[in-house]
Amino acid sequence: MSRTHTYRCLSCLEEVVTRAFDTSHLSRTCPNCDSFERFANQSVVDRFEALEASPPAELDWERLERREKLIVAERLARTEKTLADFDVTDAADAVAAE
Repeated sequence: MSRTHTYRCLSCLEEVVTRAFDTSHLSRTCPNCDSFERFANQSVVDRFEALEASPPAELDWERLERREKLIVAERLARTEKTLADFDVTDAADAVAAE
């Protein structure tokens, strides 16, 4: 039996779909909230929720917008990046991965 991967709607966080392939996200219409939205890999959602529960001291977490936080969570969950690879810049209040 092949392994399945879970993806969660980033709009409502309620709808969950499973697929036989592993990717960072899917784009589809959510049957729960009816928005065309990204469904993030559950590992990304788990990392995002952990960072929200315990914001990293190395990063000005509260200053980031939700989308930026999700990008950080995705890079931490799906690549070899660490918190040391990110900087919050003053110019655009954005997060950048080196």
